[in-house]
Amino acid sequence: MKTLNVIGAGKVGTVLAKNFIERQVFSGQQVMNRSLPSSQAAVDWLGAGAAVDDLHHMQPADVTMLTVTDDQIVPLCAAMAEAGLLHAGSIVFHCSGAKASTELQAAIAAGAAVASVHPVRSFADGKAIASQFAGTICSVEGDAHALAVLLPALQAIGAQTVEISADSKLLYHAGSVFASNYLVTLMETALRSYQAAGIPAAVAQQMAAPLARQTLDNVFAMGTAKALTGPIARGDMQTVALQQKMVAAWDQAAGDLYQAFTPLTQAVAARRHSEK
Repeated sequence: MKTLNVIGAGKVGTVLAKNFIERQVFSGQQVMNRSLPSSQAAVDWLGAGAAVDDLHHMQPADVTMLTVTDDQIVPLCAAMAEAGLLHAGSIVFHCSGAKASTELQAAIAAGAAVASVHPVRSFADGKAIASQFAGTICSVEGDAHALAVLLPALQAIGAQTVEISADSKLLYHAGSVFASNYLVTLMETALRSYQAAGIPAAVAQQMAAPLARQTLDNVFAMGTAKALTGPIARGDMQTVALQQKMVAAWDQAAGDLYQAFTPLTQAVAARRHSEK
């Protein structure tokens, strides 16, 4: 069984490592976080491996997973190479949605195979996700040798794997940002709009929740065009213009957001009418 080191064992790192270890895909070797107590807490939850807090205390592993912030990937990979943790035949992969495997140049120079693995899922509650990981889509790209190991490893823990191009990572990840991160921002703006109109916060949530949930259900059941309702779908552009002006008077950033959504929504509405 191949050994696994984890550097940056936060929510994503521990969820993947937990599944790899429990299903005996990889054996947990070492975990490194910024502090030894943090590393030890991760090891305790994983139930395998040894905690370290410095690269010079790590031993080379067959597979190393970097689940760190995007701006740490390149310098960390270079530091690993300098510490002698990379060699021909070893595999290094990171879990950034936006960065490609080509960011791991120091590993490539050392003869290691590289890849990126991005689970398309919200990790707000990491421990809950760990037991519900099966069925998660993981977008993967990288060297043939790395993928020959990682694709079956991911499939062994129940992931659905989709191979993508390294050149399209930023655009691909933008889809996840729109579907998840910006959706939160949009709901925050909606709730603030209700409250600015005098609706109590608790009631605003009661208003928004069924609208948001039903709309998302409709999108995935009927498609975006058929799910669209409201003034733009009806062609009430005078209402849209008046509303945008009112929103901008209340909050300029929210007004700009409303205005930015208008032509995109008009395009969806046009498709809706053409599909009738």
